[in-house]
Formats: sequence, structure tokens, C-alpha cells
Amino acid sequence: MKFVDEANLRVEAGDGGHGCLSFRREKYVPHGGPDGGDGGDGGSVYLVADHNLNTLYDFRINRVFKAERGGNGAGKNRTGAKGEDRYLPVPVGTLCYSRETDELIGDLMADGDVVCVAQGGFHGLGNARFKSSTNQAPRKTTDGTPGEIRELRLELKLLADVGLVGLPNAGKSTLLAAVSAARPRVADYPFTTLQPQVGVVSVGPLRSFTLVDLPGLIEGAADGVGLGHRFLRHVQRNRLLFHVVDVVDMEQRDPVAQIRAIVDELSQFNPALLERPRWLVLNKTEVVDADTLEAITAEIRDQLAWTGPIYAVSAIRPATLETLVADAMTALEALRAETPASDTPNADAHDEADDDHA
Repeated sequence: MKFVDEANLRVEAGDGGHGCLSFRREKYVPHGGPDGGDGGDGGSVYLVADHNLNTLYDFRINRVFKAERGGNGAGKNRTGAKGEDRYLPVPVGTLCYSRETDELIGDLMADGDVVCVAQGGFHGLGNARFKSSTNQAPRKTTDGTPGEIRELRLELKLLADVGLVGLPNAGKSTLLAAVSAARPRVADYPFTTLQPQVGVVSVGPLRSFTLVDLPGLIEGAADGVGLGHRFLRHVQRNRLLFHVVDVVDMEQRDPVAQIRAIVDELSQFNPALLERPRWLVLNKTEVVDADTLEAITAEIRDQLAWTGPIYAVSAIRPATLETLVADAMTALEALRAETPASDTPNADAHDEADDDHA
């Protein structure tokens, strides 16, 4: 199914049913009292997080969703039926905003989270409610109140543990395919990945993490150039970033320049993202010798004052990925214990280790 991470929709809760005006009509009770029943409450509209979904595509097809109106009251003190609620399944990680005010209505962070986005109308009262010692035959009733009608904007931020960031054609998709069962499109040209791809990396029994491959970033991505901030926002919920650097053609794609370009885009989009744990992953190292790789690593540390981890990997040499995956699992387990996934990068700040894995 096509990946869609933004959608607009209209939700209409059901109106409350009206109260009934009625009097008892029995053979031997000529002056029966009021017996008009209340109406039923209108149905409400809810969003429900469903871990089986990963796209908002359905909301591009259907854009208006209505809950059921409450039934009217009836004689013999019969209450109208409550309107049926409407539940709309959305992917975990969906944010819901009011299109009129841009107010955040709900953030569905976990499977099963429920948010009411349109409240059903309140039921009207039947005339039996208004009987008193001074008014034994009231003719007063009330109508049900209208249900809420709201224009909403849904925005999906994928909840993956690790995000792959880098320039186009850095080999991110190949890495994802090498460490998970995901099968993203892989080809030797830029912008092969046009939408996020998520894979599950299994490290051992009951130990795994999710890894998302984001479309390659280019200069100006933070301002909407290329695929722009539409996919940069998914980085906000990653606990750890793998910054993938291509070392194949160093004359055309200087590793230091590659790193600076991505850092600039992350900083422009949200400066706090640079406080996220970020590991450098030198990719396609099968084509360079050990001396060249050592020189690249030294240049990065010298020119960028980089003190964090640097991993040298190759998707066609699985052994080079084992340390990266194992270390990521250990780091993520520590981060999960500290704090849940958050939109606030500062909450996930983590000191980078000084170990060199090149």
C-alpha cells in the first residue's frame, strides 16, 4: 500500500436525540401523567492507534467520517437509542491537529491509544423530566444538542528506534536489507528510496529494534527541497541515528563534506536533533584498503572534532555489521530504560562513546 504520512479529514459526531412529549393514555386512567422519554446521546468519533497500520493512505480515499445520531425519546418513558460511535484506526505515531486552530488534539504513541476527536451531542429531555408538584402535566421538552464537527489534519511520525540518514545513494537501503527482512528498492542511482522503509533487526531471543531508511537528504531539505521536511520529521522520534557516509568515490563525495551537509540540514530543521545519539557509519568499505580507511577516519576526527563512534561496514560483508547491530541493541536498551520515545530530542540525549570501531 502507498505510504502516506499526511491527511486531512472531516469528522462529524452524531446529534443528540430529542426528548419526547407524551402522556399516558390508559383505559382507566383518564388523566395520565407525562411519560415522554429522553433522547439518546449522539455517537462520538475516535481515533485508535493500530500497530498493524503504517500509512494514512485510507484517509486519502475517504475524507468524511460520521458517527450515528442518537434516537429520539418515545412514550412510556422509552429512551432513544444511543448513536453508535465511530472508531477510525490510524498508525501508531499519528498526531492529530485541528485545521482551524492548529491545536494538537492527540498524539497516539502506543498501540491501542484512543483519542476522542468529535464529541457526540447530549440527549434531549422528555416531558416526564419536568413533572413537579406544581406542574403535573408539563409540555416542556428539550432537543438534543448538535454533535461536534471538526476539520482535522493527521500527521504520521514513524516510531522507529534507529533512523538511517545520509545523502542520496549512500547505501542506506542496502544496509537496511542486509540487517533486516525488509526489501527496499535498491539501485545504483540517487533517490531510489522515495518513502520511508522500516525493518526489524533481530539480535537474539526477545531482543530486536526497528530501523527506518529515510529518503536521501540534499542541500535545502530542511526548507522543503527534494523530499524535504516531509520525511525529516520522522527523525524526531528515532532514539539513535546512523549517519551513513559513502567512501567509494572520495573525489566526488568527500566524506567530511557529506557529513557537514547532513549536519547542516538536521540543524536547520531542528537544532536539538544534533543532541540525539548519532553514530557515523562508513559504508561500502569493501572498495577501500585499510590504510585509506584509517586516513578517512583520522580526517573526520580532525576536521570535525568528532569524538563519537565510527563504524566501518559493508553490506556484502555481514561480519562488519555484527558489531554495529550488537552495540546499537545495547545502547537502545539503555535508552529505553531512561525514557520513552519522544518528540523532544533533548529527552533522548546520550553521551557518545569514544570507542573507534573502524
